[in-house]
Amino acid sequence: MSSVTRTLRNLWKSGVKDAWRQMNYIGDTKAGTLIGTDRWGNKYYENNEELPLRTRWVDYKSHDFDAAHIEPGWHAWISYLVDKPPTQDALLQYKRRAWEDADPRSIPNYTLSRSAYKPYNTVKSKITMWEPTTVERK
Repeated sequence: MSSVTRTLRNLWKSGVKDAWRQMNYIGDTKAGTLIGTDRWGNKYYENNEELPLRTRWVDYKSHDFDAAHIEPGWHAWISYLVDKPPTQDALLQYKRRAWEDADPRSIPNYTLSRSAYKPYNTVKSKITMWEPTTVERK
């Protein structure tokens, strides 16, 4: 939770509409400079006047946000693994590989769904169930 003065200062900087949207989705008001956007339309911001480790954040395009919607280069920047964002570092920029789908949004994240990956066991069980055998009567 932030202080009242910080909230009012960020409300003044970002505007009422954006502050209302931020309060509904992230529960805090933030104002910063737009660093860049990715191919999904997510916007990445930075404000070095914030508290440590709260200076970078992402504004998801869709309301159904998921961490899988962040590209690897932007994920490295937002988690403070690199100092330069992908807009300034050529190694972090996205390059489509030959084996990838043309539209990455066509591959959904199946975690916590019925289609999620479930490994199966290939080792023979050490414990066997007891199966009764019946002998035919004569």
